[in-house]
Amino acid sequence: MDTFELYQEVALTRDLPEHRLKAGDIATLIDFVPHPSEGEDGCVLEVFNAVGESIAVIVVPISSVEVLRADEILTVRSLPQAGSYSLQTSKF
Repeated sequence: MDTFELYQEVALTRDLPEHRLKAGDIATLIDFVPHPSEGEDGCVLEVFNAVGESIAVIVVPISSVEVLRADEILTVRSLPQAGSYSLQTSKF
């Protein structure tokens, strides 16, 4: 199992179409949140565009992220309608 630290960059493990994000997109882990009942705990992520502007803050299940590895390379893709800050949560 991955060990996560606050303010660490992580990669999404699945597409999040409701946030226009895809598996492999990079985000910064900014907090951990316990599930209110007995479900999977989550984490709060801040997503930035390629020039470092914050474009979203989302909450996802911890299984939706993984640590970055040395054998991976970063890429760039267009994000339609990116540019405004949004506070969004994902159901988990």
